[in-house]
Amino acid sequence: MSFTPKTVLVCTPHPDDAEIGAGGTIAKWAKEGAKVVLVVCTNGDKGSADPEMTSARLAAIREKEQRAAAKVLGVSEVVFLNHSDSELEDNREFRGDLVREIRRHKPDVVMTTDPHRRGFYQHRDHRITGQVTMDAVFPLSRDHLSFPEHKELGLEPHKTGYVYLWGSDNADTHIDISDTLSTKIEALKRHESQIAPRRNVDFEKFMRENAERAGKENGLKVAESFRVIEMRR
Repeated sequence: MSFTPKTVLVCTPHPDDAEIGAGGTIAKWAKEGAKVVLVVCTNGDKGSADPEMTSARLAAIREKEQRAAAKVLGVSEVVFLNHSDSELEDNREFRGDLVREIRRHKPDVVMTTDPHRRGFYQHRDHRITGQVTMDAVFPLSRDHLSFPEHKELGLEPHKTGYVYLWGSDNADTHIDISDTLSTKIEALKRHESQIAPRRNVDFEKFMRENAERAGKENGLKVAESFRVIEMRR
């Protein structure tokens, strides 16, 4: 698939999820000239097995890691919503956060995790982020009577063209990341607080094998796979 969007908004549940699910595609599109904005929905303040770690310290560490990883990928801007890890809710506040960012950046493509994945257990923040992102894209960002307070910020309704869902059980679009798989892996290495505890796993080998598997299934050397929804205009 040779499509390169002009503006991409990536809604990730936690720091590191976007890199795992779509890092190669993000780097590819950024390299090709797309403006990529990363919206980090939670601060990841629960993701540690260290008994001496605190939530406040971990949130600060993970924000720093995410900024470093985004720089490697070529992301133009990172937006931290700072909801607590494991505490996302499908409520007006969260929906409004995502509608605001969609209206502010006016993306051609929105990327997020597939909320309907059944083949592998999902963290609740992944399910909620995926569903709320889809609702924010349609109909909430489109309808001017939804979140009318955004008009006071100078934001107008926006119609997104496509939603790309990573981690889907029934992917239908496969993107060649031959030129950016190494960039994806380098970005993931910036999430040291999450990668370090898994030193018993050859992380780089694992990521390469996943990309090779996705590619082999679709006539490519290495790939990332998505379920793509073309939105109604």
